[in-house]
Amino acid sequence: MTLEFAYYPGCAAKQIQREADWAARAVCQELGIGLLAMPRASCCGAVSLRETKPAFALAVAARILSEAEAMGKDLVTICNTCLQTLTHANYRLSNEPELLEKINAVLAESGVRPYGGTIKVRHLLWVVTDLVDSRTLKAKITHPLKGLRVAAFLGCHSIRPEEIFNHASNTSEGPHLERLIQLMGGVPVDYVGKDRCCGFHVMLSDKHEVHTMAAKNCLSAKDAGAQVMITPCTLCDMIMGSVQPIAEKTVQRTINLPEMNFAQLLGLTMGISKERLGISRLHIDPVPVLSSIGLA
Repeated sequence: MTLEFAYYPGCAAKQIQREADWAARAVCQELGIGLLAMPRASCCGAVSLRETKPAFALAVAARILSEAEAMGKDLVTICNTCLQTLTHANYRLSNEPELLEKINAVLAESGVRPYGGTIKVRHLLWVVTDLVDSRTLKAKITHPLKGLRVAAFLGCHSIRPEEIFNHASNTSEGPHLERLIQLMGGVPVDYVGKDRCCGFHVMLSDKHEVHTMAAKNCLSAKDAGAQVMITPCTLCDMIMGSVQPIAEKTVQRTINLPEMNFAQLLGLTMGISKERLGISRLHIDPVPVLSSIGLA
C-alpha cells in the first residue's frame, strides 16, 4: 500500500520547532511515507481566530482542506492544535450541509474550489502506528531503547473534545504513543498530567501560569521515573522543553527532563543521525541519557 498525504506541518514547525519537521520528514523517508507539500496552505486559524471570528476560521480551515482534497490525499499534520482545528472544521463541514454550502460560497468569492468533505485529517503518529505495517516498522528499529523509561506527554488537542475524535474509544492518543514506546523497546511511564494542557495557549497572557503548568507536568513525569519525555505536538514541544529552565526557578526545583518530539526519538532508534533529526536544537540535552543506552 502506498502511503501519501498532503503534509501540513503547521506554523511552529516552520519556525521555532523546525527540528520536529526535519524529524518527521526523515522518519517518513525511511518508512516510505510520502509527504506532499501544500504550497497554498495558510495558518489553520486556531485559538483567537476561532474565538473571535468563528465563520472566518471555518473558511480558512475549509480552504486548507480543499487544497488537500484537490490533491486527492488525506491531510496529515504534526501539530495537535492544527489537528484539532482542522478536524473540528472537517467534522462540522461534513455533518452540516447548510454550513458547508455557506462556507463554500465564501471560498468561491475568493476563487477557491469548493470543499466536498471527502478527506480525513490524521496525525503522523497515527499513520506510523496504524497504517505502517508493524513488521516493517519493527524491522526499521535497529537501535532499541533498552528499557529506557519514557514519559508520553499527550497534551489535550489530540484527544479532546471526544465528539470530534470518533476514533478515541479504541485508538486514542495514549495507546498510540505508548504502543510506539514499547515497540521502540522503551517502558511507558504512567504519571498524572500526561493528558493535561501544556500551557501554550496562555503563554502571552499569564507567563507565571505557563511556567507552573510546565513544571508540574514535567516533575510529575520525572518523579514517576521518566528519563525522557516525548510529545506528538510541536507546541507542547516548545513549552515542555524551552520553558523548563524558567519553570525550575518558578517552583524552585530542578527538573532537567530531556524532552523531544516523538519522531526524533523514533528516528534515533531507526539509526538516523542526530544532525538530521535536529537533536542539538533541544533545550534540555538528552545526550547524557541517550549515551547510557548507546543512542548518542
